[in-house]
Amino acid sequence: MAADLTAHDLIAQHRPTLDKALETIRTRAYWSPHPEHPKAYGDTEGRPSLSMPEGKAAFDALLGTRVDLGQPGTDDFVGGEVSPYGIELGITYPHADVDTLLPAMRAGMRAWREAGAEVRAVVCLEILARIGARTHEFAHAVMHTSGQAFMMAFQAGGPHAQDRGLEAVAYAYVEQVRTPDTAEWSKPQGKRDPLVLAKEFTPVGRGVALLIGCNTFPTWNGYPGLFASLATGNPVLVKPHPRAVLPLALTVQVAREVLAEAGFDPNLVALAAERPGEGIAKTLAVRPEIKIIDYTGSTAFGDWLETHARQAQVYTEKAGVNTVVIDSTDRYQGMLSNLAFSLSLYSGQMCTTPQNLLIPREGITTDEGPKSYDEVVADLAQAVSGLLGDDARANALLGALVNPDVKARLDAAAGLGEVALPTREISNPDFPDAVVRTPVMVKLDGAKPDAEAAYMSECFGPVSFAVAVDSTQDAVELLRRTVREKGAMTVGAYTTSEEVAQAVEEVCLEECAQLSLNLTGGVYVNQTAAFSDFHGSGGNPAANAALCDGAFVANRFRVVEVRRETV
Repeated sequence: MAADLTAHDLIAQHRPTLDKALETIRTRAYWSPHPEHPKAYGDTEGRPSLSMPEGKAAFDALLGTRVDLGQPGTDDFVGGEVSPYGIELGITYPHADVDTLLPAMRAGMRAWREAGAEVRAVVCLEILARIGARTHEFAHAVMHTSGQAFMMAFQAGGPHAQDRGLEAVAYAYVEQVRTPDTAEWSKPQGKRDPLVLAKEFTPVGRGVALLIGCNTFPTWNGYPGLFASLATGNPVLVKPHPRAVLPLALTVQVAREVLAEAGFDPNLVALAAERPGEGIAKTLAVRPEIKIIDYTGSTAFGDWLETHARQAQVYTEKAGVNTVVIDSTDRYQGMLSNLAFSLSLYSGQMCTTPQNLLIPREGITTDEGPKSYDEVVADLAQAVSGLLGDDARANALLGALVNPDVKARLDAAAGLGEVALPTREISNPDFPDAVVRTPVMVKLDGAKPDAEAAYMSECFGPVSFAVAVDSTQDAVELLRRTVREKGAMTVGAYTTSEEVAQAVEEVCLEECAQLSLNLTGGVYVNQTAAFSDFHGSGGNPAANAALCDGAFVANRFRVVEVRRETV
C-alpha cells in the first residue's frame, strides 16, 4: 500500500509534540496542545479545524445516516441511539461477523510492529490531531450520547480526552524505548577469546485489544486504552456502549483513514457495534484472539471480566464510594462553593464525584466561627441551591440524566434519610424532552446500621450523603474502611490541623487513593489534568489501573530478543 503520509513527514510534524509530552509527564507541569476554548477553532492559523457552526452542521449531517467503515465481515448495520436530550440520532453502524473481522485485524500486526515505537507514536498523534480538528463535531456527538452539557462535552469529550490519549502514547513510547533496539554483548573468557553475541530487542504487541466503552465519557475514558494499545503494536477492537456509539465510531473512522494513508492496514482499528440486547461484550471478552481489555463501568461486569477473561490483560475502572472528610476550614465560603460545584457538575454522573461527606456531629471550626453539623449541611445545601438557582446556568452545569437508572436512584434517595436538599426538575427550553434534575442531599447518622447500607454503596448520580460521625478520628477510620472495602476514585478533606491532614494522607497512602486537600478555588476534586494528575490509582477496589502511568502501558507488549553469534 502506497503511503500518502510518510514516516519522515509524520515525525517532522509530530515529534516536537511527542517530546513535549515526554517532558511534561516527567515534570508533571501544566501543558496541553489542545485548546479548551471553543473560539480557538475554525479560521485560525495552522491546521484547519471546524468552527462551532461547522461542527454543529457536521453533527446534524450525520443524523439519520449510515456510518460505513468498510470493515471486513460486516453482516448488518445496527443503531438505536436516543440522545438524553430527546433526539433520535437514527445513525446506523457496521455489525461484524467477528470470525471474519478478528483475523483481518491481526493481519496488519507485522507491518505495524516493524514500523517501530516512534512511527507508531506519530501515527497515533496524527489520529489525535485530526480528531482535534473536528472537536466541535465530536462535542455534539458526546453531548447527545452522554447527556453532558455542551461546554463540558466540548472540553471533557474534546481537548481533555485528546490530552489523555496523547498522555498514553507518551507513556507507551517511554516504556518501549527503555530497552535498546540492539546491543553488542561480550563476556571475557580469560585467555580465551570472549563470548560475543549480537542482540536485537523488539517490542511485540500482545494481540487484539478490546475497548469496552462507557456511556458517560466515551472518549475521555476510551482514548487512554485505545491509544495505549495501538501505540504498543496492538490492533484495537472498539465495542462502544449501545447508547454512546457515535463518538467512538467517529474515532474509529478517523483512525482507519490515517492508518491507510500512512501505509498500514486500516483494520488495525475496527468497530463492534451491537444489536439491541445482544450483549456482545461477554462473547468478545473471552475470545482467544483478545489479549487486552479496557473497561469502564459497573463493578459487577468489571469483576466478571477480571474473573473470566483469563486469556487477556484486563484493565478496569469500576465503581467506588468517593468520600470527603470535613474537619475544619479557614475558608468556609470557598469550601461550600467548591463542594457545591463538585456535587452539581454533570449531575454527579462522574466516577470522581464526591458522595459521602463525613462531618463530626459536634460540628467544625471555621473562619466564620464554629458551625454545627446541621449548619454545615444547611449551608452546603444553600450553596448548591444558589449555584443552580438560575435555570440557564443550571442547565449548563447539570446537563441531562444519562439514563432512567440514574433518575430511579435519585428518586429513591429521598427515602433513605432526612432530606437536607430536595431535588427539583428543571426545564431545558432547547430540549424539552431532556430530564434535568438538581442534586439531592440526604442526612444520615453514621452510627446507625440501616444508614450504613446507603453510604457504603455507590449511588451513581446527583446524590450525596451528609454522614454525621462522632469525631474527626471516626471520620478518618470510616474513610479507611470505605476505601479498603468499596474503593474510591477520589478522596477530599478539609482541615486546618496538620495532624488531621497527616492522618488522612496516611490513610490514602496505605489504602492507595488519590487525595485532594482543602480545595476552595477553581480546582475541584472530581477533575484531573492529563500529564500531571493520576486518575484513579489502581490500588483499591474502584480500579485496577491508573490513567495514566507506566503500569497502564507496559504490559500491553512484551520484548522479544533475538541473539546471534558474531565472528
